Amino acid sequence: MELNIQNAKIELIQWLASLEDINIIQKLIALKKQENQDWWNNLSDAEKKSIDKGISDADNGNLNPHTEAKKVYEKWL
Repeated sequence: MELNIQNAKIELIQWLASLEDINIIQKLIALKKQENQDWWNNLSDAEKKSIDKGISDADNGNLNPHTEAKKVYEKWL
């Protein structure tokens, strides 16, 4: 598997080195920048508050057993 990844990287490098389309290059740069961003910064305030509440609940021992969560969400599992 590792060898295939290395081959794919080399192919991409060769393709990129010969690439003349500025639009594709700009898209690749934007993708790289997006990948380097912290996902936390892309969350809404409501999502951040919900995560913080969950962490606080866990820290305070306000947890439900896995069996209870499974009952609630079993229709989606």
